[in-house]
Amino acid sequence: MSIINPNIDGGKAFDWGRTSADYASYRDIYPQEFYDKIIRRGLCVSGQNVLDIGTGTGVLPRNLYCYGARWTGTDLSENQINQAKLLSRDMEIDYYPLAAEQLDFPSRSFDVVTACQCFWYFDHKRLAPNLARMLKPGGRFLILCMEWLPFEDQIAGASEALVFKYSPNWSGAGETVHPIDVPDCYADCFTLAYHEEYPLKVHFTRESWHGRMKACRGIGASLSQEKIEAWEKEHLRLLNEIAPEEFDVLHYGAIAELQLK
Repeated sequence: MSIINPNIDGGKAFDWGRTSADYASYRDIYPQEFYDKIIRRGLCVSGQNVLDIGTGTGVLPRNLYCYGARWTGTDLSENQINQAKLLSRDMEIDYYPLAAEQLDFPSRSFDVVTACQCFWYFDHKRLAPNLARMLKPGGRFLILCMEWLPFEDQIAGASEALVFKYSPNWSGAGETVHPIDVPDCYADCFTLAYHEEYPLKVHFTRESWHGRMKACRGIGASLSQEKIEAWEKEHLRLLNEIAPEEFDVLHYGAIAELQLK
């Protein structure tokens, strides 16, 4: 399903379903430290019911499943949900192809709601009160992201510049370390209980970094097949020139934990 948002990529349409196969193969990249930050907060653990909105291919539920929480994942894209189900076939995780703003689970169903790498896509004025309704008293809304740092990492910066060449309105670039921006409308139902921003080194091969970049919104989710193929040739040539076969890319992780009032 195509998404058009005037605040994202200058209103250019994108569809995560178009890149679901690459997403499944190359975007399950969060290091253990990223998950440890969540578990140390006492969240997404045994005895809790957790809803992951914008779940994509189920990266968060799959990687935190071993800690014992009962997981439900939702995503606007049916292709993403299909991939999540395939990758989770040995796990008891419920997945539904539903937009976050349209969820209608019973009131007080969940101890925790998570949103990983997707928070900026939502209609927050609709989402915030609905999440508050679905959370149990004292429940948490956990917002997570991990971004490469193009001004501090040469390979990330060069790859990002090449995305711009093919997708000049792409707004997913130029990241620096900063707290997650939480719109004011959440203050009606939630208080900010905790936030943290921290550096991460993420290991890649040339192939896996190429796949990660192809699965970004500015390439695989929005360009024509002809342009994707042209970008791939140029990006692989670039990596052969500037990157060793294996390397780390500097990222930062961020967490914002909102507590239901």
